[in-house]
Amino acid sequence: MARLYANENFPFPVVEELRRLGHDALTVAETGKANQKTSDREVLDFAISENRALLTLNRKHFFRLHREQPAHTGIIACTFDPDFGALANRIHVAISAASHLAGQVVRVNREG
Repeated sequence: MARLYANENFPFPVVEELRRLGHDALTVAETGKANQKTSDREVLDFAISENRALLTLNRKHFFRLHREQPAHTGIIACTFDPDFGALANRIHVAISAASHLAGQVVRVNREG
């Protein structure tokens, strides 16, 4: 299963469900980096240093970072879905289908 790092604004219930599905998911809060105005680049750099793909709802900024720094461990960019279980399942399916996440942007959109 995937090693994941959830950006600060990423819904914790989705992280919990991804863990239940077998993924090794870590949050910004769990690393003690919450509420520190950490830049998106620093968040991505930390994910890279921990060999984790980044989970984010902040699509625009991380698409830009992908273009600037394509040698990363993966970015999973999601649209917000209040059905956290469904979002976690879509993420699980998308990353399970990927042969690798390094250098990739995986887009997970809300259905409907």
